Amino acid sequence: MLQFASVTGFVRMVLIILLIYFGIKILSRLFAPFLVKYVAKKAEQRFGDQFGQFRQQQEKPKKEGEVTIDKIPKTKTSNKNVGDYVDYEEID
Repeated sequence: MLQFASVTGFVRMVLIILLIYFGIKILSRLFAPFLVKYVAKKAEQRFGDQFGQFRQQQEKPKKEGEVTIDKIPKTKTSNKNVGDYVDYEEID
């Protein structure tokens, strides 16, 4: 059985699509602030947890009188084979 599209069916379909589009648009404006707050709160908790784990790793129990010195080694890596030096003179 072959069915042909009618004008009323087409208009009804377009109206349903527009209703869904504008409904989503209005609902997103209503619920967007709550969604943004929720996402920001979750991100803050996640970063806080990671920072807390980092702090726990650094704070190891130390014995009384024990001295520790945290020092970043100074390693300067320079590449001497950068290229050829070209001497030039400025022309006035």
